[in-house]
Amino acid sequence: MSDDTLNRPSVHALLADGTTVCIRSVHPGDHDQLQGLYEEMSPENLRLRFFAAGRRSAALAADRACAPVHPGYRALLAEASGRVIGLAEYDTAGGKDDAEISIAVADGLHHRGAGTLLVEHLVSAARAEGITTFTADALSENHEVLRLFADLGLRTSRHFEGPEVRCTIHLDEEDAYLSAIEARGRSADVASLRSLLRPDAVVVVGAGRTPGSVGRAILHHLHTGGFTRRLFAVNPSATSILGVPSYPSVSALPKTPDLAIVAVPAAGVPAVAEECGKAGVRALVVATAGLEHTHAQALLAACRTYGMRLVGPNCLGISNTDPALCLDATFAAEHPRPGTAGIAVQSGGVGIALLDGLSRLGIGVSSFVSLGDKYDVSGNDMLQWWESDGRTDLALLHLESFGNPRAFSRTARRVTRRMPVLTVDAGRTDAGRKAAASHTAAAATRTMTRGALFTQAGITATRSVGELLETAALLHSQPLPEGTRVVVVTNAGGAGVLTADACAEAGLSLPPFTAAMADELLGVLPDGAAVGNPVDATAAVSEEQLTECVDRLTRCPGIDAVIVALVPTAVAAATGDDLVRALTTAPARRARPVIAVRLEQDLPVRLLPSVGGGTIPSYAEPQAAARALAHAADRAAWLARPAGLVPDPGAVETERARTVVEEYLAAHPDGGWLDPRTCAELLACYGIPQIPWAWAETEDDAVLAADRLRGFDGRVVMKAHWPGLLHKTQQHAIHLDLRGDSQVRAAFRDLETRFAGLMTGVVVQPLAARGTELFAGVVQDEVFGPLVLFGLGGTATEVLADHAARLAPLTDRDVHELITSPRCAPLLLGANASTPVDLEELEQLLLRLSRMAADLPQLAEADFNPVLATPGGATVLDARVRLLPRHPQDPYLRRLR
Repeated sequence: MSDDTLNRPSVHALLADGTTVCIRSVHPGDHDQLQGLYEEMSPENLRLRFFAAGRRSAALAADRACAPVHPGYRALLAEASGRVIGLAEYDTAGGKDDAEISIAVADGLHHRGAGTLLVEHLVSAARAEGITTFTADALSENHEVLRLFADLGLRTSRHFEGPEVRCTIHLDEEDAYLSAIEARGRSADVASLRSLLRPDAVVVVGAGRTPGSVGRAILHHLHTGGFTRRLFAVNPSATSILGVPSYPSVSALPKTPDLAIVAVPAAGVPAVAEECGKAGVRALVVATAGLEHTHAQALLAACRTYGMRLVGPNCLGISNTDPALCLDATFAAEHPRPGTAGIAVQSGGVGIALLDGLSRLGIGVSSFVSLGDKYDVSGNDMLQWWESDGRTDLALLHLESFGNPRAFSRTARRVTRRMPVLTVDAGRTDAGRKAAASHTAAAATRTMTRGALFTQAGITATRSVGELLETAALLHSQPLPEGTRVVVVTNAGGAGVLTADACAEAGLSLPPFTAAMADELLGVLPDGAAVGNPVDATAAVSEEQLTECVDRLTRCPGIDAVIVALVPTAVAAATGDDLVRALTTAPARRARPVIAVRLEQDLPVRLLPSVGGGTIPSYAEPQAAARALAHAADRAAWLARPAGLVPDPGAVETERARTVVEEYLAAHPDGGWLDPRTCAELLACYGIPQIPWAWAETEDDAVLAADRLRGFDGRVVMKAHWPGLLHKTQQHAIHLDLRGDSQVRAAFRDLETRFAGLMTGVVVQPLAARGTELFAGVVQDEVFGPLVLFGLGGTATEVLADHAARLAPLTDRDVHELITSPRCAPLLLGANASTPVDLEELEQLLLRLSRMAADLPQLAEADFNPVLATPGGATVLDARVRLLPRHPQDPYLRRLR
């Protein structure tokens, strides 16, 4: 067993009822508590655990768990408030792949998920050690433990022998297990947030007696917002603040609050947190900013020790507009309007802008959380809350960082199928990547990494708060378009042209009408109307005519959306026609989205009430309307696509690959770029096709290699190699089109002379056939995990920057999108009457690259450039791989930040 596995740090996680426990390795000092765990069990539970009710078993079990560590054995305990409440162990008994497992949970704490949580952590530890199967013996009447194994989400089998049953649990990494972990985590997460977002009593610690303090402002909002439950203040110098009873300390309160709002000076925050924890408070919102590192550590330690969820520090506060609660614990200027949008932001300024914008639009807010420095509660938590709160139908996020992007992605993929999830893509720049060594690292900008996360999760990513609100207005008020086909209708030709241009720039299409549809529109519009696309209804169009035109267009089978661009005219004023009313007087909601553009509108976006119910979005700028509609079309397309599965590429030798990596890192503890032979061996473990090659360290060896490898036309390529060489073309360390022994010898001598003292040898390859040069690579992002990149390759790959990216592991859907997203995609599909490349082999290569990255956390970078794609296959012509000494981390293991 590796030292890393044995010395894993303790982590905190949530039980099914939302309480916090610590999961950690067993230490010798735990002996008395472990023995007590068993001795306090009822005789019946002792019998079910040990198949006998004798007390001697308790001491033996504690001795075994606390004995000196031996290979193949692992023991984890669950601890709550310093008390051991559960133990789980496995022992391979000298074997390699199989381990015996046992579980014990304290009496009185069953059915709270402690045993399941311990087993999940034990599964993660076992997988890291290469263990593939757990076995467990139980009495057939021990229904609780049998149900625990059956409900894990892992493939299990049972074999009965008299009163006993042997359970076999296969530790395969399957989606069913991840889904089961998700479901358990979601339930526990939501339970833990109830004290935060549905508290029965709230205290504000740090509310001042005079105006100007954050604490007083929050207390004022709670009081004037009509909070329906008990409300207290803590201020040792007052008995009442703003009409709210005040007490000298949290411990002096007549009722233990569920939630404490902390707005005291930074140095006093840890002591307040400790006091709250001892009093039984279940959640903290820390508005205080400027905590030093030691204060921050003490704050989080108190929250973990006492099982309190934490929002902040450095935050604006939280709000839940449920009329039964009316919780507004923020210091925003106004109370949020009740509604259906959930908001989670890291920036208080962005939060205020969204609260104001959504209230003004009439969408309103269901709940709001200013995450601040995000020590604990995160966007992932809030997505799960909104998924289950029964009020939220639109989720808005502003996240500057991600604690666990892969877990966030799985949650977002699920939630996005139920409601739109929108975000402002903050922190798009990443100047530090400009000097990256490899093509892959240079291409893997922060924008590309975050974009891959958002695209795969189905999140609508906007570039500004304004664009976020504009898109939210459309998604809230209109049905999704089935595609990107748009008709523009206008009463002024110039406005129609501007809107049509905006649509084209946003990736929308403006299809022409059929002759029958054109005649139908001419029949309802005034003389002089032009029924191209855009439709110029002229300034003479009446309210009735415009209504009929829009209604007919929304029923037209070749149209997905209608944008109506209007300008006020004297003609309409003289006749008393209200053209805007033509859009809002439909007796029922139209089947396709209808959007207004009014160039004279004072606000960027409004929602116009409709007679038939609902609202119509109206934009001041055509670009805003087109962007919002394009986002809606992207969402509709994402929802229409199947979720995608991670295929098994087959013929993969993962254990052999891990051995290659371990041997290299044993010889190179700091990591580095693999030499050609080790690199080829690693690629061979994953069946990644490479052009034939040979290694040569002398001139004669190079000639022999060339003789052996010459293709149909006798030409070869020679590439110099030395540790650290990355860009061969820039270094002029490559010779192409070599014919005959004399040219091979001359090339070797040239490289040997120019790179004397550096070059360790050369790689000789046959000159490749003609084809399309592509680029494929992966970079292991320390936060996001492995990112796979694909696009146009060759020497111009960085100049042209024609790349797409997706986070591994890739699904079949991801691979398809990777290949079809770059601008070079038509070259692969047979543009200009050319023969398409072998797309199936190209997909296989990307899947194998993804699998290699997912299997090997030590894989820092892999750079395949070029990859030659032809109608007959896809082959790597040049490969570079860099390894770093990293240990695997389970991104889906349940644990708090």
